[in-house]
Amino acid sequence: MKQLNKTNLGWLIFIAVAFLAIQLLVFTGIIDAFYEITLMTILINIILAVGLNLIIGFSGQFSLGHAGFMAIGAYCTAIMTIKIPTLLGLFAGIILGAIMAGAIALIVGIPTLRLKGDYLAIATLGVAEIIRIAILNMGSLTNGAAGLSEIPYLTTWQLTFIFVILTLIIVVNYIKSSAGRAMISIREDEIAAESMGVNTTKYKTIAFVIGASTAAVAGGLHASYFSVIRPADFTFMRSIDILIIVVFGGLGSITGSVVAAIALGIMNVFLQPFGQLRMILYSLALIAIMIFKPSGLFGTKEFTLSGLMKNKKEKSPNKKEEVK
Repeated sequence: MKQLNKTNLGWLIFIAVAFLAIQLLVFTGIIDAFYEITLMTILINIILAVGLNLIIGFSGQFSLGHAGFMAIGAYCTAIMTIKIPTLLGLFAGIILGAIMAGAIALIVGIPTLRLKGDYLAIATLGVAEIIRIAILNMGSLTNGAAGLSEIPYLTTWQLTFIFVILTLIIVVNYIKSSAGRAMISIREDEIAAESMGVNTTKYKTIAFVIGASTAAVAGGLHASYFSVIRPADFTFMRSIDILIIVVFGGLGSITGSVVAAIALGIMNVFLQPFGQLRMILYSLALIAIMIFKPSGLFGTKEFTLSGLMKNKKEKSPNKKEEVK
């Protein structure tokens, strides 16, 4: 219990230091309006990548439907905040979007998650396209292909930072729970897990629902910050962008998803001066990682404060040994 409390306190200090560091950079003008957009993009991508990693990296299901669930959250939040342009409307929209995305993921997940590999990927891609086409044909409610504009600006990086922390807490605690362990056993060997009495469809569906809900939260924050959304923002390529972050960081590593989202976000900023060459250089960097580190930056490893302290203790010489 003492070790647990020390770990929790360590993480609280780490989060507080990270928050204050970003706040200081914003206050001093180092992070200006342009870099704040990059910061917001990184934070939103962290939420998206962590949710997708839960589905792909931990439950072992290949999903390409993340953009569709993001679209649900974005449009729910946009519609609610246009009608109720306050923080109450923002939170109501995010919650509504998360519930709707979770409900659709549940309905879709029960039959489709019995599929495997490429078949599952195609099925989830189809779901995302169905969601996007449905949004296109909802008339004045979603404004068709033109999308919604003049969405009230209610989201700040501080609020998004809080949602990132909440997402990490929910996902990490779920992974470490008994249900999470059952989910990981399915990823390792589904037939063996099923033979041991694990309800594979149930645990895969739970992971799918949680991942979809987190995508909707990210979509809601995106809509409220950027003030303009269109169905074209949530195409197949958006799902691929999120998938790249997950693979780049490492399938089965939450730390990897966070670091990859930050690294790729910063990389995009530095490659801006190269214009059209930017995407070529970006692609070459990703190819290099896949060649020299095919498991991603972190593989399945996680950064832990307790592990860091343990390594420091192991490296520090023992007093008795020094005397000898």
